[in-house]
Amino acid sequence: MLYFSYTKMYTGEQTRMQFIRIGEKIISKEKLIREIENILDWRSKGMTQEGVARKLGIERTFVSRLESLGEIRRGRKIALVGFPIKNKEELAQLAQELGIEYVFLLTQEERVEWVKKKTKSELFNEIMEIIVRLADFDLIIFMGSDLRVPMVEKIFSVQVIGIVIGRSPIEESIYVDPERIIEIVKQIKN
Repeated sequence: MLYFSYTKMYTGEQTRMQFIRIGEKIISKEKLIREIENILDWRSKGMTQEGVARKLGIERTFVSRLESLGEIRRGRKIALVGFPIKNKEELAQLAQELGIEYVFLLTQEERVEWVKKKTKSELFNEIMEIIVRLADFDLIIFMGSDLRVPMVEKIFSVQVIGIVIGRSPIEESIYVDPERIIEIVKQIKN
C-alpha cells in the first residue's frame, strides 16, 4: 500500500492518504469509501439505482451489487400494476394490507383520460419514469391484456408475474379476483 502525507490547510492536521496499486492503476481508498457513502446516502433518501448510476457515470448493476454486498436482510419489494381494473380501490386497499410498496392501477376510464391529458412527449416521459421506478422492485405483479403481459415480462430484468385479464384490446374495466393477488403474495413471501 502506498501512502501520501499532507497537511490540511484549515486545521494544520497531518493526514495520510492511502493508495492501492492494482496493476497499472492507483486507487485512492478514501475516494472509494467517500463515493460508496454517497451512493448509500442517495439510495437511502429515495434516489433510484439508475439515478445514482447516472449521477456517477457508472452502471446501475454496480449500484445493485454494492447494495447486495452489504445486505443484512432482504425483504422482497413488490409492485402491483394493472389496467383496466374494475375493482381498483379494492385491490389498492388489499395491496396496502399485504405490504405491497407500489401500486399503479387504472380503470378503463382513467386510462383513457390519463392518455388524453398528455402530449406525446409528456406521456413518453411519464411512462419512462414508471419503468425506471419499477426496475427497483424485486417482483412486479402485472395485470393486463394478452398483448401487454408478455411485453412487460420482456422489459424488466426483475421477476414479473403476469395475470392476463383479457384479449387485447380491452375496452372495458375487468374485475380481478383479490384471492389471486393474495395467493401470489403468500407464495412469494414464504
